[in-house]
Amino acid sequence: MLSLRLRRTSVCKTLPQNFFQFFSHQKTSTDDRPHGSPPLASTNLNSGLIEEEMGGIEQAMQLPEGLRRESMPRHVAVIMDGNSRWARQRGLLTPSDNWTRPKEEVDIVMTLIENLLKSGLDDFIREGTRVSIIGDTSRVPESLQRTICEIQEMTRENSKFHFIMAISYSGTYDLVEACKSVAQKVRDGVIQVEEINESVVQHELETKCSEFPCPDLLIRTSGEVRISNFLLWQSAYSELFFAKALWPDFGKNDFVEALASYQQRQRRYGSRYA
Repeated sequence: MLSLRLRRTSVCKTLPQNFFQFFSHQKTSTDDRPHGSPPLASTNLNSGLIEEEMGGIEQAMQLPEGLRRESMPRHVAVIMDGNSRWARQRGLLTPSDNWTRPKEEVDIVMTLIENLLKSGLDDFIREGTRVSIIGDTSRVPESLQRTICEIQEMTRENSKFHFIMAISYSGTYDLVEACKSVAQKVRDGVIQVEEINESVVQHELETKCSEFPCPDLLIRTSGEVRISNFLLWQSAYSELFFAKALWPDFGKNDFVEALASYQQRQRRYGSRYA
């Protein structure tokens, strides 16, 4: 699974070719797993693109040298940073934070996002990718809201990959809204205070749309070393990788480097020993 956070989207680009095929297609229930816990043993593990799924075209994609298919992350999150710096270096328009821009500039950014989603629909369907959008979409134009609803509905049954895009998303806002939802359930008598645990809270976060809500690997481009209010709860035990490349320059080799770094880590999930 892949989740992306848009940051100062003055410049956008497509993902590296065959980006999703780097990931193993795994099915593991996470409904009863505590937050940030190690992966459960899979009951139906299909490594890569197996023959049945590809109609016999190929058994599995050839991975770049040095990467191990069995150690691929199931969920990669990316903070796509560095667009403005990339644009400044080329003398292009570089407005500041999305929602503090003049209305006409915000409209341009929203139109760009809408066009990217529409133009990618055929690829999403062909690759068997489900698309979900998280964030406060009430703030985006109605045309983009309609596009989001349409694409989410058209890809809802896809199950090979899950592509999550964060638009107008805040990790702190996500947590506040989850707490409000839990409090309302207590008020309505649906649950008792004593029943509140990490699983209850996690099921109220926006990433509840995902089978794997917590990223195994979080990548931030542009050399900045922080996560900037992105997936705060979900990234508690994520492995972090900070790439120096600006997002428009981030390509396949950079992604392979991040995956290779991930595969060298020993994940401990808060304990002293894995």
